[in-house]
Amino acid sequence: MPKYIDLFAGCGGLSLGLFNSGWEGLFAIEKDEMAFETLRHNLIERKKHFKWPIWLTQENHEIDEMISKYEEELKKLRGKVDLVAGGPPCQGFSMAGKRRQQDARNKLIHSYITFVKLVKPRIILFENVKGFTLSFKKNGEKSEPYSKVVLDGLKKVGYEDSIGKVIDFQEFGVPQRRERFIIVGTLDDKADEFFDKLFRKKSKFLSSKGLRSRIGVGAAISDIEKRNGTVDSPDSKGFKAGVYRKARNNYQRLLSGFNNGDSIPDSHRFVNHFSETVSIYKSLLREAERDIPVSPKLRKKLGIKKRDIKVLDRAKPSPTLMSIPDDYLHYSEPRVMTAREYARIQSFPDWYAIKGKYTTGGDRRKNEVPRYTQIGNAIPPLFAEYAGNILMELIV
Repeated sequence: MPKYIDLFAGCGGLSLGLFNSGWEGLFAIEKDEMAFETLRHNLIERKKHFKWPIWLTQENHEIDEMISKYEEELKKLRGKVDLVAGGPPCQGFSMAGKRRQQDARNKLIHSYITFVKLVKPRIILFENVKGFTLSFKKNGEKSEPYSKVVLDGLKKVGYEDSIGKVIDFQEFGVPQRRERFIIVGTLDDKADEFFDKLFRKKSKFLSSKGLRSRIGVGAAISDIEKRNGTVDSPDSKGFKAGVYRKARNNYQRLLSGFNNGDSIPDSHRFVNHFSETVSIYKSLLREAERDIPVSPKLRKKLGIKKRDIKVLDRAKPSPTLMSIPDDYLHYSEPRVMTAREYARIQSFPDWYAIKGKYTTGGDRRKNEVPRYTQIGNAIPPLFAEYAGNILMELIV
């Protein structure tokens, strides 16, 4: 069974996909305690997916400290690792946020390259936001985009055959418009083959799942709408949680925990909106155009200060999920999305429990990765499974 290491693993979206495609995990490196707890609960404890080395504790680790402490152990893995996968935090590059060239997290790409140099896997898979391919401007001049920095760095450590392309996950059965920059590097000139097969075999993969290439957000979450009924939230006192309705399509059947006899989806806690907020949301559902930012005129009329809020279109894939839940309004109910609805849109199955706080605020946002952020930052497991299938073919 081919073996991989997951870097900047987050809550485990990439690892879950590789698990589903038959890969064996050696270990995963993730700095945040809450995100790692989600990965640990589902993939280490529940699925026994990782063959964790005895020299590395099963807990959250910061990559530079890990490299410094275990450099010799990592070198001993040469010839034993088929794939190193993952991507550094994207906030410094994201077009959705404040692109900052000096964001300290941007430097983690060098940590990724250092790790690859030490382990020397047969293949590398690198993922980041589309903004990673764009130059920063300083004093009126454009700097070198970080995508070129990574490609050049990989070539210097032996991966001359490294290719990067922007991929839109909505084309691969994920009900979300999510463009990401993917780099594949190999030691034996097979990177081009990866992208060729990725597009050529897409229909066959989706057909095996009973899915279409483009799925609307309603098709992803209509079986867990609030109108189905509520119960007391099992993990949050004073909140209500949603229940299942029978799955209506193959996407819901693929992901629903109702198929396993569960009656309450994990992390499906509804936000306790103020009555004034519900009234505003009802007006938005009546008056706002779907899938585009609410107009300044309507925001002024309703007294909405938030600039970027959209009402989702039931028939279309969701916009790219962010880490804050009040960016998007449910397509038919006066509320924001639940963490489980986020997870569904990211293609996580309902059995995959999300751990930690639901949200955080203020200065804590710099250091904490609560449930919504974990999910918003993840690689969709459905795409990761398909990519894992293609990567598997490259090493046979």
